[in-house]
Amino acid sequence: MPQSRESHLVELVDDTGQPVGAATVAVAHQPPGQLHRAFSVLLVAPDGRVLLQRRAATKTRFPSRWANSCCGHPQPGEALAEAANRRLSEELGVGPVPLREIGVYVYRAEDPGTGRVEVEYDHVLLGEFQPDGSLRPEPTEVAELRWVEPAQLAAALHRDPDDYAPWLGGVLDRLWQPAQPPGQPADDDAPERPGGR
Repeated sequence: MPQSRESHLVELVDDTGQPVGAATVAVAHQPPGQLHRAFSVLLVAPDGRVLLQRRAATKTRFPSRWANSCCGHPQPGEALAEAANRRLSEELGVGPVPLREIGVYVYRAEDPGTGRVEVEYDHVLLGEFQPDGSLRPEPTEVAELRWVEPAQLAAALHRDPDDYAPWLGGVLDRLWQPAQPPGQPADDDAPERPGGR
């Protein structure tokens, strides 16, 4: 994430996702971290392949790791779909894309490289996108893109977890095994992966 975005406001929330205040991106991600609203977009091809992005080396949290199609934070009071489409445009040069929420993933991850902490109430949003659709990634946000078969991605996450953002597994679980109604946090017993956003 470019340094200029560190001054943007995020919405602080409680454990149920209710707003309780606001803080800048920089403050919310300082240790020990503050729980705040985020979103993770999964763009999926009709054949089931998932679009991944390798985060740019300039990101302040988990740079150069593979992650879902797009991530971000809505501003306080901003609609999720509006915020997600804004970031899809900024990061990938696409949009608007029809999106639907498929679950919430609440997680905490510390980035050992930057010292930043993610404590996210992460709304997982799904959109269909044609693999031959026009993508114009912003180099300060995205280093690389690739479409991945679900089985290959699951195996890679297990084999090389440190190559991926620590939230990716939980986000993909909402796609592959939706168990919670949209807007309800999931109760994850899986150990936290080292690494993050």
